[in-house]
Amino acid sequence: MMPALKFSCADFTFPLLSHEDALDLIARLGIPAVDIGLFPERSHFQPKHFVGNVSAAAKRLKSKVHDRGLQIVDLFAVPSSIAHELAPNHPEEKQRQEWRNFFLQVVDLAGECGVRHVTTGPGVHFDGESIAESLKRASDELAWCAEQAMKAGRQLAVEAHMWSVASTPMLARKLVEMTNHLTLTLDYGHFTTQGFSDDEIEPLVVYASHFHARSACCDFLQTTLTNNTIDFARVLGAMKECDYSGYVSLEYVRMEHALVPDVDNLSETILLRDFLEHEWNRSRG
Repeated sequence: MMPALKFSCADFTFPLLSHEDALDLIARLGIPAVDIGLFPERSHFQPKHFVGNVSAAAKRLKSKVHDRGLQIVDLFAVPSSIAHELAPNHPEEKQRQEWRNFFLQVVDLAGECGVRHVTTGPGVHFDGESIAESLKRASDELAWCAEQAMKAGRQLAVEAHMWSVASTPMLARKLVEMTNHLTLTLDYGHFTTQGFSDDEIEPLVVYASHFHARSACCDFLQTTLTNNTIDFARVLGAMKECDYSGYVSLEYVRMEHALVPDVDNLSETILLRDFLEHEWNRSRG
């Protein structure tokens, strides 16, 4: 018999609440695990809260999460709100070194919090060079990062997204295949939004060590379950075929962006959780 589907919920799904209240809500929903966002300005726990003081920050974060009976299963780390500024594949060595310094502190934070999985962005396509050049430098840098994470007993994954150097399923697959020890935190929505079909996205499932789940459709990165066009039943089937054993993170967001309309994050989290659980259990046997 297949094991039960393992859920987590992103703490940044509820940005209008305090961090304590957001964690309380996730626990009250019966979701046992949480993804912690490490974003400048738009997450509860931001880089400024731990950079330069990892041990003290880890102690505070662990206490806050564990007191509510939750487990942290992913740290989603983004060092700058400007994508090009501290991208891992920045053309300037000084910027890449600053990225490395940030990343090593994320790995330390993961270690002190007992978190085995770290997600970040894959980098961006820089003006003035080919996509192949940007992708190669991203691979080189992420290979170094993945090796540091592996030495510390952590898994590094990237979320291939529509504004990144791995903006298509083909580029995402190429990046992980050319980068030792790197996996994907797979979010179908970033490809569905651009008009890619489930047929085109599904080959990425085998490279996934973590999933972000959120309803989406063509032209909208976030929508209601009613308007969703991702075939989640098929996604679950592909996960089973790959013996996927990681978490599925329910990851509704609140962003001021035309492609990300506001929805009722609480209701949609519940609806998607229940739908995914029903579909998973229906075919467990």
